[in-house]
Amino acid sequence: MIVVDSNLNFAIPLLGGHHGANELARRISELGAVPVLTTATEVHGKPSVEGIADRLGCEIFNKESTVAVNCALLDQDIEVLEVKGPKIVIVDEDVSVLVKKRQESGRETAEIKNNDTGNS
Repeated sequence: MIVVDSNLNFAIPLLGGHHGANELARRISELGAVPVLTTATEVHGKPSVEGIADRLGCEIFNKESTVAVNCALLDQDIEVLEVKGPKIVIVDEDVSVLVKKRQESGRETAEIKNNDTGNS
């Protein structure tokens, strides 16, 4: 949720800053508004779990962990580990688990495009 004043001076994310509202405020800034970002990681110039996941093409599996990890990111560098499977991973509540987004194969993409145009 973002609030924009009637003169388009400011774009202020109220809810969901790490979940897309900050990025939307940045996009609105292209229209002239100043984005007012107040999430702690943004204010301090630190990465967030959500930003890291986005840059790595991942989804956050255990979203409830992000508060603790984002707080830790304010004070220290947090290592990002990649575990290739098959494996079973057990983590504490203050560990964010990122899962790579599935890539569509060329054939699946072609089938989707054909179905969208009505071709088979």
